[in-house]
Amino acid sequence: MTEIKTERGKAERTRAVILLVITATLWSTSGLLIKLIDWNPLAITGVRSIFAALLMWGYTKKPRLNRSGWQWAAAFAYAGTMITFVMANKMTTSANAILLQYTAPIYVVLFARLLLGERTTGLDWATIVVVLAGMGLFFKEELTPGAFWGNVIAVVSGVFFALTAVLLRKQRDGIPVESVLLGNLITAVVAIPFVVNDPLPNLTALLILVLMGFFQIGLSYILYTIALQKVSALEGVLVPLLEPLLNPIWVLIFTGETPGIWALVGGAIVLSAVTFRSFILTAREAKNRKPGGEGANFAERSGKML
Repeated sequence: MTEIKTERGKAERTRAVILLVITATLWSTSGLLIKLIDWNPLAITGVRSIFAALLMWGYTKKPRLNRSGWQWAAAFAYAGTMITFVMANKMTTSANAILLQYTAPIYVVLFARLLLGERTTGLDWATIVVVLAGMGLFFKEELTPGAFWGNVIAVVSGVFFALTAVLLRKQRDGIPVESVLLGNLITAVVAIPFVVNDPLPNLTALLILVLMGFFQIGLSYILYTIALQKVSALEGVLVPLLEPLLNPIWVLIFTGETPGIWALVGGAIVLSAVTFRSFILTAREAKNRKPGGEGANFAERSGKML
């Protein structure tokens, strides 16, 4: 019986890792698909969120959207993430937009201190310094007004992403998918004026929006919440980092857009710092883990945080 349970656990864990890879791959197509649509970025975000909300509503069946103020706060932070990320993709390169957004784990340190009362370690602050240095290289190369402000908005998107993660964790007993569903509804409402005032895109663009809503956003977040229940902290942190690596590759292949050398160096520094911090924290928790103790729940808590 024990062997059967062990084999079943291994199979579930393998399935979860596969779901994480699929999730990261779906997320990574956002930069390319956004650039293929010649429309106002807020209109793109809103229509995409409508289809994502439809899928999530069907998945949750009877969602409760009035659980707490924290649920609404997380939803608004999520909406901010979606809106600013699409805007950044329209104003700077896809590589810059996604890599700067993935500084979010560093901002989690700051928000967790304020909202959750968690202690910030020397490793946290050292990582912040390195990430800020890497971010500086993006701005060294992209000094034209459009690219510069696109980078700024990408950084803001990362801050919203981090705030979303901390607020989801703050809910404790909440259901993350419901907060994301509510966030998509908020995004759709905010975008209504831009959808009405701007001419509708062609049929191809509308088809891309439908695919983005159902798959790139809706399905991906459903798979992510399922996978986080079965993977270790290390896998839950590192596997989604496939997204910033794949995102500029799709754009390069299909549009020919290439990031500059300083952007690549800065991106390598940012990803290396975040990855190194994840390795160190996971190693520490594994060393201190005890059955039934705080360490045993670290994978779950880390999954919620990111």
